[in-house]
Amino acid sequence: MSQPATETRSVVVEREIAYPPEKIWRALTQPHLIAEWLMANDFRPEMGHRFELRGDWGSVECQVLELEPNRTLSYSWGAMGLVSIVTWTLTPMGTGTHLRMEHSGFPPDRQRAFYGAQQGWRKYITNMEQILARVDAQ
Repeated sequence: MSQPATETRSVVVEREIAYPPEKIWRALTQPHLIAEWLMANDFRPEMGHRFELRGDWGSVECQVLELEPNRTLSYSWGAMGLVSIVTWTLTPMGTGTHLRMEHSGFPPDRQRAFYGAQQGWRKYITNMEQILARVDAQ
C-alpha cells in the first residue's frame, strides 16, 4: 500500500469520435499533424524513441513507452520538474472510436500542473478533432 502523501492524480479526457482508430492514430503519431493540434515535435512512432514537444512557453521531454498501432500509445511527459505519463487508448465502436487520454502522475503538491493539464488536454483534444475533420482518411 502506498502512503497518502505519495498518491498521484490523473487527468482523464474521454471522447467518442466519429472516425476509425486508424485515422485518429495518424493524428497521434504523424509529426506534422501532432504539430497542428498539440506542439512542434520530433516524434517517431518507435518504442523507446526520445522526442521533444515545443510550445511557446517551453518544451516537454518525452519518451515512447508503449506502442500498439491503432490501439495504444503511451509516453513520458517531462516538464517543469515533473515527469508524468500520457496514455492514449483507442477502442473501435460502431460509430467510430472511443478515445481515452490519461495523463497520470500528478503529486498532491503540483495542483497548478494538474489543473493546467486538465484545461490543456481538453483544448488539445478539441484541436485534434478539428484536424481530423479535414484530414484525409488515409
